[in-house]
Amino acid sequence: MDAVSEDLDLLPATRRALRHRIAVAQSEGRAPSVVAAVARGGEVVWEGSRTSVEGHGPDGNVQYRIGSISKTFTAVLVMRLRDEGLLRLEDPLEKHLPGTGAGEVTIAQLLAHTGGLAAETPGEWWERSPATLRPELADVLGEEPFRFRPGRRHHYSNPGYTLLGSLIEAVRAKPWDEVLRAEVLEPLGLDRTTAQPQAPHAGGWAVHPWADVMMAEPPEDLGLMAAAGQLWSTTRDLARFAVFLARGDERVLSAESVREMRTPAAPPEPGLAELGYGLGMQLTDAGGRRLAGHSGSLPGFVAGLWLSEADDVAAVVLANCTSGLPAATVAAELVAIVADAEPPFPQPWRPFREADPVALELCGPWYWGTSPQVLRLKADGLLELGPVGAMGRAARFRAEPDGSWTGLSGYYAGETLRAVRREDGSVSHLDLGSFMFTRKPYDAQAPVPGGVDPQGWRGIG
Repeated sequence: MDAVSEDLDLLPATRRALRHRIAVAQSEGRAPSVVAAVARGGEVVWEGSRTSVEGHGPDGNVQYRIGSISKTFTAVLVMRLRDEGLLRLEDPLEKHLPGTGAGEVTIAQLLAHTGGLAAETPGEWWERSPATLRPELADVLGEEPFRFRPGRRHHYSNPGYTLLGSLIEAVRAKPWDEVLRAEVLEPLGLDRTTAQPQAPHAGGWAVHPWADVMMAEPPEDLGLMAAAGQLWSTTRDLARFAVFLARGDERVLSAESVREMRTPAAPPEPGLAELGYGLGMQLTDAGGRRLAGHSGSLPGFVAGLWLSEADDVAAVVLANCTSGLPAATVAAELVAIVADAEPPFPQPWRPFREADPVALELCGPWYWGTSPQVLRLKADGLLELGPVGAMGRAARFRAEPDGSWTGLSGYYAGETLRAVRREDGSVSHLDLGSFMFTRKPYDAQAPVPGGVDPQGWRGIG
């Protein structure tokens, strides 16, 4: 992914639409510069930029500050600790990082911003003041760290991610940025993502709201707040990172773990388009398209990263202005431009090479009471349960060694599906989390809860 892939090259009309969108964004957003990238099929397929400097434009190798997209990197490190068995997401913070004054909050609540902590630090605006004003966690949290009872609601918290950064340092016994470099950046080849800026990098600017003049923003080091927003990166690196967030990489996190990060863990805020918050990832609906990623901002910079798993498309937008250019919105629109103009080809249908005879026996129509359902065996070895018609619950199931199946999605996620057999070995019914599925509606030959009317099915008369 070091260069734009020719094999996945976009159509000229699509490329022009992408260039036009960032040109409009830079002009209307009054940004000194904006740079963007799109990934599809696991590769960077487009890069573009727009700038106010004649004859010059940033490329995918120029660093910008990415603000709260740093939180997603921090969340990846926490998930690695979980996957290694060094902590559980249900653990209270106190178990691994004692003495903070917020120890009752669980690690999962910190990841999902449901810990009830304040949105910002006490004292001066932390993004625009020296980190020396907050040398200890007590300075970050203040005397009253909570705004709500933990677990009661989603409330975005920058201090919460400071606690996660300190948690990582406590468990690894190394600074947050060193752990990040060794465990995420180097394995994924993100060599242009750093805690401190490295040339070439953009300068941060504030653009006057009522006049076409600018003022330099101070590039403060965030100190303890680094895990919440310190990083500098490039569109090329972030496009790679977006591919990882969609597919996983066994050197860092499995596909199952990054899918867990993209799963809602906190309810959406009323009145907003968001679908909720995952574990270090924002979830949103953009024109009916489900996106996962994160926005970011620090004085002088705005950033947006979104991926659409269904379309296998991701987009990144970075700009060096404090406000005015909605980077996250533009990134979502870049995803839509590519996905709508060039929808992905479906994978070719292929038969199951060695169908499990037990699973094959379960395929076909079943009834939950009077609701018709169909169980299908897919080529990937999963069972897929879905309604006949548009209404009803659908889910996929993974085979377990004991002959049962575990739900992977939807209402039945985590629930167990079992085939209950008669003495002669034939299947009587399916048991799914206490729900009984029979081959006939209310099959009199199955132990239907509540029994079956002995008069059977009949009309009125």
